[in-house]
Amino acid sequence: MNIPRSSFPRIVIIGGGFAGIALAKRLRNKKVQVVLLDKHNYHNFQPLMYQVATGGLEPDSIAYPIRKVVQEHKDFYFRLADVKEIDSNNNKIIADIGELKYDYLVIATGSKTNFFGNKEMERNCMAMKTIPQSLNIRSLILENFEQALLTNDIDERHSLMNFVLVGGGPTGVELAGALAEMKKAILPKDYPDLDIRKMEINLIQSGDRILNTMSKKASLKAEEFLIKLGVSVWKNVRVTGYDSRVVTTNSDLTFDSATVIWTAGVQGALVNGLNIHSLIARADRIKVNTYNQVEGYDNIFAIGDIASMSLEEYPQGHPMMAQPAIQQGKHLSENLARLLVKKEMKPFIYKDKGSMATIGRNKAVVDLPHYHFSGVFAWFVWMFVHLFSLIGFKNKAVVFLNWVYNYVRFDREARLIIRPYKKKQIATFTTDEI
Repeated sequence: MNIPRSSFPRIVIIGGGFAGIALAKRLRNKKVQVVLLDKHNYHNFQPLMYQVATGGLEPDSIAYPIRKVVQEHKDFYFRLADVKEIDSNNNKIIADIGELKYDYLVIATGSKTNFFGNKEMERNCMAMKTIPQSLNIRSLILENFEQALLTNDIDERHSLMNFVLVGGGPTGVELAGALAEMKKAILPKDYPDLDIRKMEINLIQSGDRILNTMSKKASLKAEEFLIKLGVSVWKNVRVTGYDSRVVTTNSDLTFDSATVIWTAGVQGALVNGLNIHSLIARADRIKVNTYNQVEGYDNIFAIGDIASMSLEEYPQGHPMMAQPAIQQGKHLSENLARLLVKKEMKPFIYKDKGSMATIGRNKAVVDLPHYHFSGVFAWFVWMFVHLFSLIGFKNKAVVFLNWVYNYVRFDREARLIIRPYKKKQIATFTTDEI
C-alpha cells in the first residue's frame, strides 16, 4: 500500500464512518502512525440520506472528503480500499489493494441493511444505506411518475404511484413524511395531468408502534403527524415477500406496488478473519469488552455499529446510531494513548443525549433524558442538531440554505434523474422453454 515505515506504532482503522472519523480526528499529531481505510473517499452523513432520496438535498451536501478531514495530520495516511480479511496471527489486513501490517487494529466498518434472510426481499426491494442507493431511490420515484403518465392501465398506474416503506424506525418515518410532503405540495405542480391524490404511502411496522426505540409519547405523536399527512400506518404487520409487483404479509393484507423501500433493520458489516467466538452471528456484530477490545484479542478493537458491548442496561449492545459510535471513537483514542504508555485503560460509559425524528415541515419528536416534546420547537431542535453535526462549513451552509429555500418556497429542486435506475428483471422460463 506504499505506507512508509515509522518509528511509531501503527494504528490501522477500517471504516470512515462516524466512529472511524471521530477516532481519527482525536489521534491527530499523537505519537502514532495512523492508516485509515475505506471503500469510499468520503464520509457520508447517513441521517440526512432520506432527503437526498426525496430531492431535498444534493448528495455532495451530506458527504465530505475523508482526505480533507485528515489532511493536516502528521504521519497519517488514507487508502481507498476494500478490506477482505484480517490475519490476526500475522497482525495484518488483506485488502483489494494489498496487505498491511498493524500494531493496533480498529474495526469501524459500520452496518448494512438487514433483510433477515429473506432473499426475495433483498433482491426486489430498495435499500437506503449509501448515497448511490439514495440516488437510485430518487431516480426510481421520479421515473415511476413519468411512467404513470404514459400508461392507460389503471392497475399499473396505481402500482407506480403506490409506495411501501417496510420498517417504522426513524428512517422509515422520516422518509414517509418526506414523500407525503412531496405529494401535498410538489408533485401536483410537476404532474398536473396526473391525479396525485391517488398516490399512496404505506408504512408497515411489524411491532405494535412506530419509533419503538423512542418513548411511547413520541411514537404516538409521530403516528398522529403521519396520519394527518395522509400516510397509512400499518402496525403488527410483517412483510413476508415481494415479487417486484405484489407485497405479501403475514395477514390477508397485500400491496400492489412498484416501489418497496426496506428500512426494517441493520446488521454489522463484518470483515472475515476473526474467531467465530468473537462474533454474534444473528446480528453480525463483534463482541467487545468495556474497553472496546474484541473478545479474544489484545490489539484489535471494534467501535460503532459493528461493536456489541453487552452491559446490564444494554444487553444487546449499544444502539446502532451515530452518538454511541462517535463517543466510542473519542473514548478509544484516549485508551489507545493510555495503552501506549502502559497505563490502564478506562471503561467506556455511554452518555445518552436523547433521540429524535422529523416527520416533516414543523413536525418532529424529541426525546431528551428528562424531557419529551414535539411539534415546531422539536423540529427546530432537530434541524439545529443535524446541522451542527455535519462536517465542514460549506456543507453546513449549503444544507441550511437549502432548508430555508425549501421552507419558504415549499419546494425541493433536487428532484433530478441524474442517473436513471432500472430495476433488475428476473428471467422466468416455462417448462417448454427449458
